[in-house]
Amino acid sequence: MDHIPGGGGIRSRVPPADEENTVSQQHQPWTVELGEHDEKMGIEVLEQSAGKVVARIPIAGNRQFRGVLHGGAIIALAEAVADCGALIHASSFGTGAVGVDINATHHRTGLSGFATATATAIKLGRMLAGYEVVVNDDGERLSTIRVTNAIIGMST
Repeated sequence: MDHIPGGGGIRSRVPPADEENTVSQQHQPWTVELGEHDEKMGIEVLEQSAGKVVARIPIAGNRQFRGVLHGGAIIALAEAVADCGALIHASSFGTGAVGVDINATHHRTGLSGFATATATAIKLGRMLAGYEVVVNDDGERLSTIRVTNAIIGMST
């Protein structure tokens, strides 16, 4: 497994140099392999596909100085799930993906338990993949995040 720059801890099988890379070749789908930051946050992936990715983090250990879930932790979680979905999508035709835009609205704060992010595909194209990510705890919405990824050629 080789790390693709901008892959955010998500990796795939890259064919050996002697394999022909033809249109008819079946590409291996990307799967989540957590990176250092993901592991420090305690991300646990619950579901993964191009159309939907679900993961969660414990709120304990991801709090800011006021004792509430850090907004940056929410955004990092949202980017991780959207990037995962975009990379799974892009791998179906042998390319990769990198994040190019993210925006977030925080509606309320998390105090305890887990924050769960669900990334749902808005658009899965050949050039862009867009996701709406809803982060909640115990069914209450904490944040809404939109993430856009550019589909790019892979380099080994």
